Amino acid sequence: MHFSALFIYTVFTVSTACAFVIQENYDFQVELGDGKLSALQLANKYGYRTELFEIETNDGYILELHRITGSGSTMYDKSLPPVLLMHGLLASSADWLMIGPGNALAYELSDMGYDVWLGNARGNRYSRRHKYLSTNEVEFWEFSWHEIGIIDLPAIIDHILEATRKHKLHYIGHSQGTTAFFVMGSLLPDYNEKILLMQALTPVAYMEHMSSPLLKKFVKHLGTIATIIELFGLGEFKPVPNILIDLASWICPGSKPNNLCVNALFLLTGSNPEQIDPLMIPILLGHIPAGSSTKQILHFGQEVLSGRFCQFDYGTRRNLIIYGQEKPPDYNLTNIVAPIILHYGRNDHLAHVENVERLARQLPNLMESHLIDMPLFNHMDFLIAKDAKKLLYTQIVDNIEQFNRYNWVRWIKPMR
Repeated sequence: MHFSALFIYTVFTVSTACAFVIQENYDFQVELGDGKLSALQLANKYGYRTELFEIETNDGYILELHRITGSGSTMYDKSLPPVLLMHGLLASSADWLMIGPGNALAYELSDMGYDVWLGNARGNRYSRRHKYLSTNEVEFWEFSWHEIGIIDLPAIIDHILEATRKHKLHYIGHSQGTTAFFVMGSLLPDYNEKILLMQALTPVAYMEHMSSPLLKKFVKHLGTIATIIELFGLGEFKPVPNILIDLASWICPGSKPNNLCVNALFLLTGSNPEQIDPLMIPILLGHIPAGSSTKQILHFGQEVLSGRFCQFDYGTRRNLIIYGQEKPPDYNLTNIVAPIILHYGRNDHLAHVENVERLARQLPNLMESHLIDMPLFNHMDFLIAKDAKKLLYTQIVDNIEQFNRYNWVRWIKPMR
């Protein structure tokens, strides 16, 4: 069974044992068919203009970079700095569009005149090509979020700055999108100078207090799982096929307030029934999981067990060959001097408050730690909560505007 099929199967199995009542609320401007559209099709459907760029990394991966340049007769303001949004694990550029116009962060920024760029890391449904390797080859999947941080993000940032003729950009990451940034900032410190402000939504570095019941069971057997993955060459966690999206729509229709599938999501990420619209579940399952390497997942599992924020652990013998030491080296967070604001929730099973506070103490240029003003705010609420705009996005935009006022002279790249 492919990992994506296993994910959906878990959702359905767990859901049959759990139920709750959600008040109907269809404030989102979305439709069930949105789960079957690509990210660019989604934006175009709601009247936004888009562009697609292909970036070849220095190790041969071809990444899709999506851009939103405005809607209707409005165009982005070229005097403003660009904004890069980077998705989390098993996700894609669609994360920032799913809850539709009037709510989703990418649309909100575009409506305010920003040049919005949506990244896609290697291995997701939009970045599954390589100059020489096929996705059927194990070598294609020999990467973790470490490579996303030291190769993909720099390539994306350099492309955006060159295309827009700016010196700096705003960076917004969710979950693994923050992890990869911390990797880049610690190992490639020159890139700190290219960041006007980094805003981390549910920041993930340390993971020892991760509290998801399902993932705790996974981590408990991490060694065995890693061995099986290596023996059978299971390098890929596949995107969800359309047939499973149809099945999800049938079992968990958005028209019913008692949507069973969402219970499994709550076991993974934290429960907040009042903030989830049942209409979003089939749409969410249409875009997540969007694919990744299994090594990314194993790397996060290692972080839970070790309590460290460090490079991939290959075992003592291979560590000695690769790193010259028995244990993988830690990422030096004190190298990250870009201004950072952390946004986190009390009920986040994956980015636990204690882990975020530990991270905050080590960031030398932390501007603010923003704990969301809602006790049950969880990992996925950052993307799909009914009140995400009111509780979070408005402040994110205000932060951008504030930094723009104080730093506007430094973005413009002189014409050659």
